[in-house]
Amino acid sequence: MDRLLPEEIQTDRLRLRRPILADSETLFRAYTQDPEVCRYMIWVPHTSETVTRRFIAACIDAWNSGDRIPYVITARGSIDAIGMLEARVYGSTVDVGYVLARSHWGRGLMPETIRALANESLSCPRLFRVQATRDVENVASWRALEKAGFVREDRLERHTVHPNLSPEPRACFMYAKCR
Repeated sequence: MDRLLPEEIQTDRLRLRRPILADSETLFRAYTQDPEVCRYMIWVPHTSETVTRRFIAACIDAWNSGDRIPYVITARGSIDAIGMLEARVYGSTVDVGYVLARSHWGRGLMPETIRALANESLSCPRLFRVQATRDVENVASWRALEKAGFVREDRLERHTVHPNLSPEPRACFMYAKCR
């Protein structure tokens, strides 16, 4: 398989790596059951570690098939997962989704992570755009994108269902970084 993005990405403070099944325990404790973390996610909080284990198994399958590239985020020098970032490659575009445990909010970790993925993506000759959509009320998330050098391009009405907020699609901002 022709993988466009690396197996691992490192920043000054973080390491992004492929998921392993053992991550399910750490991720469940860290955030997958936390309603505040899940508020703007496209999934509901996990009710058990078994749900998280199934999710991680699906991430491993996606990684192996190349359908999606879900990275687990850890602090450098640690194996414990503190979040995830997923890259979905569509032609010359990478679409990004991310989540971080609440105990790590407010430290600039997510902009650092997003910036590292964008730099890796835009250094690939076949990739020209990295984009993300975020609910218009998810101020912290779109500020993380702005700090990572992304530009708000537009507002997309009735775009994404966030089941923890509404059963109907909500407005989102489109952000991108291009070369």
